[in-house]
Amino acid sequence: MHVFLETDRLALRPFTPRDVERVLSLDADPEVMRHLNGGRPATREEVERETMPALLRRFPCLDTERGEGRGHWAAEDRASGGFLGWFEFRPTSPESTAEVELGYRLHRRAWGRGLATEGSRALIRLGFTELGVRRVTATTMTVNSRSRRVMEKSGLVFVRTFFEEWPETIEGSEHGDVEYALTEEAWRQAPAGKG
Repeated sequence: MHVFLETDRLALRPFTPRDVERVLSLDADPEVMRHLNGGRPATREEVERETMPALLRRFPCLDTERGEGRGHWAAEDRASGGFLGWFEFRPTSPESTAEVELGYRLHRRAWGRGLATEGSRALIRLGFTELGVRRVTATTMTVNSRSRRVMEKSGLVFVRTFFEEWPETIEGSEHGDVEYALTEEAWRQAPAGKG
């Protein structure tokens, strides 16, 4: 399988339709889904109908010499080849790479090892140096302290707290969501963030 991006411990590759079982195993974990839908495991139908089309979507504005045009990548352990989850680096507008949204969803066995930060930093570096990205944004629930730490360690800074209507009310949603962001200019001025 073609590898899009490698870090010391991760290999990011394009998703294929054959990844349904891997994604289902990730989204079936109540802890993984806790800040997404309150911890309800996803069904096969949801993964096939909603999740996989999003993970397989191509964005022509992301076509580069790498030829990917993708906004989501499967994350695998470089040492074992095991599926760890996925990373998102998706344009907020399908016509432009000026602003992209960063996201990640990893199996619990990958938590607490710095892998989300490692993958996020690598994507940010690639975005600012090769993909024409000018601003990276990321959002999460206000109460999702683990995800917020990843954003901060990746160089993003808090922008705002906001409240939206979601289809499901979940524990902690009364505190709203937070947005973090990083501009190319700020990234270039902060060498520690380029890690």
